[in-house]
Amino acid sequence: MITIKLGDITNEDVEAIVNAANTGLRGGGGVDGAIHRAAGPSVMQECRQIGGCKTGDAVITNAGNLKAKKIIHTVGPIWHGGNQGEQELLKDAYENSFLLAKKYNLKSIAFPAISTGVYGYPIEEATKIALGIGRKFEKDFDEIRYICFSQRDFDVYQQICQRGK
Repeated sequence: MITIKLGDITNEDVEAIVNAANTGLRGGGGVDGAIHRAAGPSVMQECRQIGGCKTGDAVITNAGNLKAKKIIHTVGPIWHGGNQGEQELLKDAYENSFLLAKKYNLKSIAFPAISTGVYGYPIEEATKIALGIGRKFEKDFDEIRYICFSQRDFDVYQQICQRGK
């Protein structure tokens, strides 16, 4: 089941939440900073031990103080106009997150709108990718949630989801 919600991903009661991380796994602004602040310092310690994550890849840590069991940290691409492999890298970020969740037998997962904040990926294009990959993995999960931080993003997700059915 795919669900789209307006809200704060740090409050989601799912087995895994996905963090839109940077390659150094150093925390930062936006959703990445919010997740690290809510999860507490143990998650940053785990990230330091992992060391980093390439764009399109995903790594997993415990979830610290969050309701979730695990945090899957994935690095989406920075938007450079769409001609530098951004679409494939964003697909990889979603796909590798799902594959890691499957490997750990996690049955519910929540995603933010990866790369659409400071990385500048156009929300409409990113949403098509997110929902397309989600539909591919829908049979493997009890619930896939897309958590939108803004009303605008939520509206885009709803419109594109309805068109895709």
